[in-house]
Amino acid sequence: MRDIVEELEERRRIARLGGGEKRIEAQHGRGKLTARERLNLLLDPDSFEEIDMFVEHDCQEFGMQDNKVPGDGVVTGWGTVNGRPIYVFAKDFTVFGGSLSRSHSKKINKVQDMALRNGVPIVGILDAGGARIQEGVDALGGYAEVFQRNTLASGVIPQITMIMGPCAGGDVYSPALTDFIFMVRNTSYMFVTGPDVVKTVTNEEVTAEELGGAKVHTSKSSVADGAYDNDVEALTDLRRLIDFLPLSNRTGVPERPTFDVRDRVEHSLDTLIPDNPNMPYDMMELVQKVVDEGDFFEIQKDFAKNIITGFGRIEGKPVGFVANQPMTLAGVLDSDASRKAARFVRFCDCFDVPIVTFVDVPGFLPGTSQEYGGLIKHGAKLLFAYAEATVPKVTLITRKAYGGAYDVMASKHLRGDFNYAWPTAEIAVMGAKGAVEIIFRNSTEEEILAQTAQYEERFLNPFVAAERGYIDEVIQPHNTRRRVARALALLSSKKLDNPWKKHDNIPL
Repeated sequence: MRDIVEELEERRRIARLGGGEKRIEAQHGRGKLTARERLNLLLDPDSFEEIDMFVEHDCQEFGMQDNKVPGDGVVTGWGTVNGRPIYVFAKDFTVFGGSLSRSHSKKINKVQDMALRNGVPIVGILDAGGARIQEGVDALGGYAEVFQRNTLASGVIPQITMIMGPCAGGDVYSPALTDFIFMVRNTSYMFVTGPDVVKTVTNEEVTAEELGGAKVHTSKSSVADGAYDNDVEALTDLRRLIDFLPLSNRTGVPERPTFDVRDRVEHSLDTLIPDNPNMPYDMMELVQKVVDEGDFFEIQKDFAKNIITGFGRIEGKPVGFVANQPMTLAGVLDSDASRKAARFVRFCDCFDVPIVTFVDVPGFLPGTSQEYGGLIKHGAKLLFAYAEATVPKVTLITRKAYGGAYDVMASKHLRGDFNYAWPTAEIAVMGAKGAVEIIFRNSTEEEILAQTAQYEERFLNPFVAAERGYIDEVIQPHNTRRRVARALALLSSKKLDNPWKKHDNIPL
């Protein structure tokens, strides 16, 4: 018996070494942790239960039959984050460059199936060189098996991908199908075809970082939701995100103790809005003063900065926040902001996370670049997302809510549950000057000025909308947290069903 136990421990020791000490040292030399070190940081101490530690590939081509490593380049299993279970897989770059084989994909498929069956989130950590070329179509088929499971799990369990090294070719499509993607600056990159292929086909000279680095994907392409300076920072913040997320679409949001009281008054909010309607202010200040203890996890903070998306808590329960940001482009809605917010709203609706929307929007961004770029379809994505959502929706208009953008931003007409406004709110088809110049286009300058003042008095306030029931209440800014918290508490048992359908056809 002792011999068998010793053999087991020796086999485990060899498997845990992955590609060996030299390759582990090389991994550290690149500023990266190994797959197992990453899992140890992500998961609670001693909580990791590994699955398929001894699996090896069965490829017989190109001498691969004599080159086998236990685990075959991916570490899989489950563990806990602050006591809550998650499934994990982490590609091991020290073993065949983390490349995907048929056996490798089967290991991933197994934990994907278990996560879906048990209603538990799954986190994938990618650091790999793509498909294992020696296996040909078997590797390609393995990718498709992963993609199929990503798709079936979408909207059922949260799926998160950490890009912590190279991610190229077929490897990029699994992350693209998951809910959130995070990257590490200077050590991770994603692209369909690498710099060498790009140079051959298009004659462009570009580095891996310029083509698919963290800066590109967080600020330009919107492929990634956030980036970090190193592996430790990334995994630590991932633990924080997981705390905001339900285990599945059946469990409801997690709740944690809070020392922040519902009735906290913030008198500083009474002076947040400048007297000059064209002056910007920081909407993030409002978000952070409403959420529990100022704790807010922003999603895609470096992309489409004219809108804020992210998670906070109210009375210990996670809430999704969407807010126009007047500090960037006056908070206008454009194609990028619409796509960003629509994606976030749909995630919240999938997992029964209530949505709070703070509105200060002068309209949609005009211009040929926006129209040629499909602003109509992209704006419709956000409209569709809010109209489709059945979760509790609480909306607050702080200042401007002009034109179609008023409708789109979770208005009462899109089944908003509670729609509030501050006394500074301006709800109208457009700004006073533009409206008067259209209505009284043949008037003198003095008449225009007089009519503008009259228009402002009549329409640039929240009371016309309140008179018609489109605004439920005009509230004092300092009471915002209390009103939002009470509304969400009342809506906690909300039930709303959309008409039966196989699935919707969102304007893509």
